[in-house]
Order: sequence, then C-alpha cells, then structure tokens
Amino acid sequence: MRFGFRVAVLAFACVVGFVSAEEKAGSSSGFVPKDFEGWEGLIKEFWSVNKDGDLVGYTSKDPGFNTFLCSKKTYKDFELSFEVRLKGGDGNSGVQIRSKLADKKKFAVHGPQADIGAGYWGSLYGEGFGGMMKAASKESQKAIKAKGFNAYSIKCVGKKVTIKINGVTTVDEEFAKMPEEGIIAFQLHAGYPSMEVTFKNLKFKDLSEK
Repeated sequence: MRFGFRVAVLAFACVVGFVSAEEKAGSSSGFVPKDFEGWEGLIKEFWSVNKDGDLVGYTSKDPGFNTFLCSKKTYKDFELSFEVRLKGGDGNSGVQIRSKLADKKKFAVHGPQADIGAGYWGSLYGEGFGGMMKAASKESQKAIKAKGFNAYSIKCVGKKVTIKINGVTTVDEEFAKMPEEGIIAFQLHAGYPSMEVTFKNLKFKDLSEK
C-alpha cells in the first residue's frame, strides 16, 4: 500500500509539473485568466470569463467607440488558435496582433487585426493603421458558420501572417509594414445596439521563446 501510494504521488507530481511547464511556455488554454491578470481594458463594463473559461465580450448598447481587451505584454512571433462565435451572427470583432494601445481611456488600439464579422472573416485589417491590408476572398466566406463557432488560427513569424478559418487559409503572405512587436488585443466594435462575442479554447504559443 505504501509503495502504491508513493507511485500515485509521484505520478501526480509529474502531471502537475507538466501542466505548470506548459502554462509557463504560454501554450495553455488559459491565455486570458479569470482574474484578467496581465490584461487591461474596460473589463467591468464589457468583458468576462465564464465558468468554462471562455472569454466573453458583451455590449448592452452601442458604446460609441471600438474598445479592446489588451495584453500588457508585447509579442513578436507566435501562434494563436481559438474558436469564436458572434451571437446570432451579429456584430463585429477581431484580434489585434503586434499592435499598440493608442487611447487608455477608451482602450483603443492601432495596428493589424485578424478580422471577425460578416463579409470580413479572416481578413487582415489595419485598425488605425491604414485600412485593409489583405481582404479574405468571397470564396473563403462560404466556410463560415454565421451563427456558430468557427475554428480560427493566426500565425505571425517575421513579416509573414497566416490566418486560417475552419481549415481554409484566408491570408498567407508577408507585409512590409508589419511591426516587429506589439500587443495582442480582442475587439468589441461600435455601431451595434448590442453584441456578444465568445472566444473559447484559446491556445497560445510564443515562437520567439527558445
């Protein structure tokens, strides 16, 4: 019995050690923790993490400006994957990459954005950064589940950005104006009476770490 207990304890310790190492590497599903440590924005007004660990952005009325949940840390090369849903297919969101915080009162962000919204899913848009950088094709929009969850992945290495939705590549090229480093931020878009966006199974891997 004592031997079996020791084996069980050692096995548990190994599992805990593995999970801790994975989280330290930034590849766990808790990219945005429930206490929002390491993140900033108008959290009390618009953001929450539900019991399943999903990130939810919700506006009960039009805020009148685009606002973002922003990482305090900046990143260079990385991979980010998640599933995302616009409730009822309404509203517009996106994920800023290598961007910068431009207004800490409204938490406005400028930089490249992987777009989320009808007709724009998978496009790379320059938020306060010159407008559309690469529009996703009309053909790629056929893969979108308008009212359901969509598998979304973003890979940024050097000047190259690759975006995929439900296995369909929408962007895969280099951009001369791509910043070398910047924050990651999740968007709630103005112009809608109310909207809700949910990000689940967020997984992040920092490719700059050795």
